[in-house]
Amino acid sequence: MRAWIKATAVPAIMLLALATSRAEEQAEQPTPERSALDAEVQGLRREVVDLNRDLFMLEEDLLFPASTQIAVFVSMDVGTFFDLDSVQIRIDGKEVSNYLYTAREREALLRGGVQRIWLGNMKAGEHELVAFFTGQGTHERDYKRGTTLAIDKGVGAKYVELRISDRLRKLQPEFVVKVWE
Repeated sequence: MRAWIKATAVPAIMLLALATSRAEEQAEQPTPERSALDAEVQGLRREVVDLNRDLFMLEEDLLFPASTQIAVFVSMDVGTFFDLDSVQIRIDGKEVSNYLYTAREREALLRGGVQRIWLGNMKAGEHELVAFFTGQGTHERDYKRGTTLAIDKGVGAKYVELRISDRLRKLQPEFVVKVWE
């Protein structure tokens, strides 16, 4: 009986191995149905990515419409009495931006460049913008100056410029906040 089991088991195992290898070969070879299914899955994947992008853009438009935007810019004029180091912006007591300048960025501002330091959204109504300028004043003394602006935000975008200029009469820097209409 043992001999019969051994004689039958060996060919059965070989048949099973052969059948398994053929099934694996067939699974690896793309069939027309499998190729069509793969193409359909890829098409669905592309549609999901496109739909996700469209939903993200719609969400941005709904949550942050252009009519609620406010942009804050920094500019410098001359810079003899003040060497800018950083600018911090607070709106309604909440810090929204804190920017540390490099020497190259300061040079660009002194040559007439304007930097958008913050872009955000605000509800219509009264708001308080506070800007703190830190740097070195005359005689290489540390200098920190703040300026405040009450903003009446209505419908439409608002643009605010923080301008640093030299006041020659007093030999010190002047920090001006201007709202562009």
